Amino acid sequence: MSAPKPLPRQPEVNIGTLGHVDNGKSTIVQAITGIWPARHSEELKRGITIRIGYADAAIYRCPSCEEPFNYTTEEKCPRCGSKTEFVRAVSFIDCPGHHSLMVTMLSGAALFDGAIFVADVRHKFPQPQDREHLQAAFIMGVKNMIFAQNKIDLVDKERALENYEEIKSYIKGTIVEDAPIIPISGQHAVGVEPLLWAMEKFIPTPPHDLTKPFRMPILRSFDVNPPGTPGDKIRGGVIGGAIIQGVVRVGDEIEIAPGVKVEETGKYESLVTEVVNIRAGGRNVEEAKSGGLTGIETKLDPALTKSDGMIGNMAGSPGTLPPTRYTLSLEYDLFEYVVGVQERIKVNPISVKEPLVLNVYSAVTSGVVTKRSGDRIEVALRRPVVAMDGDKVSISRMIGSAWRLIGYGRIVS
Repeated sequence: MSAPKPLPRQPEVNIGTLGHVDNGKSTIVQAITGIWPARHSEELKRGITIRIGYADAAIYRCPSCEEPFNYTTEEKCPRCGSKTEFVRAVSFIDCPGHHSLMVTMLSGAALFDGAIFVADVRHKFPQPQDREHLQAAFIMGVKNMIFAQNKIDLVDKERALENYEEIKSYIKGTIVEDAPIIPISGQHAVGVEPLLWAMEKFIPTPPHDLTKPFRMPILRSFDVNPPGTPGDKIRGGVIGGAIIQGVVRVGDEIEIAPGVKVEETGKYESLVTEVVNIRAGGRNVEEAKSGGLTGIETKLDPALTKSDGMIGNMAGSPGTLPPTRYTLSLEYDLFEYVVGVQERIKVNPISVKEPLVLNVYSAVTSGVVTKRSGDRIEVALRRPVVAMDGDKVSISRMIGSAWRLIGYGRIVS
């Protein structure tokens, strides 16, 4: 695995990857960034993304070459040798495609500014998880999307055109019906230039409000200390995520909620700690702004952050975080059919005492329905979440051996 290359500027947009488990999402990210985004040993052994992966890239434009072949990730154009012009830096959020990991995918999708939807050109579109990922993206409000026909080197022209028509037909009438469809081979890095061109044309950098208090859903967390590190050399816990508003600086005090459970009361208490170091764009920085993925080293006990122990928490300026909720009241809508299975299974109404899995930002929690009336339900949560009125929530139900997406909701008072 390559070490991340420092970028000229901090990333300012998050681009997710979506699609079925074998479609080659991580391979495409590697073709663009040079980084394999699945960095856990079990993921590497199995060849699939189990947890959220991540990688950054700088995008450059060649002033001499013609569109759509004038975009690259190099400072010197590989086609004509001209010096390229820096355009922007981006962060990739690589989501798992396997149906049993759908709740993990939803955690990442909540932070997308746009997405590359990867289709395996060899198979009829959509495959089961393709449908599930596309529906999830719509729930999360992802409107800026590119479709990548991956593994184009393994089919003939006739099959490639068939797959193109399958995609066009399926997305007709949706908010992404005009999305570009780019043929690519992630394995051989063929078609990367047009894909970068499409990213620049169809996934704009969103506006960022730097005046609001710092806030970041935690997507990953780590203990960076090798085994056997002497006590006086131990570094504090590291949290990572996408800053959704404001600015964070080295030396700032931050709050993390819901935090940790107090056994005596059964309630959660937030944690307050100090920012020791910030890493963004492959380098250490004094401050990080909203947009792109950011790693923050803190003074937390690394035992709290190891093995993604802080996923689902929210970090922010002390006293400014949304409330910690032990119950959620939702206005909700259900799909007509269960998403992500081959057969057509009708979605039955939600019932009182039914267990559900809910996704809010990067948090995944389960709960039991305690009330239902009309288009509203109240759910008692096993683990609290930090969220505001109006925030979107995805709803999954156990069907067969997996949690399946059946609808979505909005938090109400």
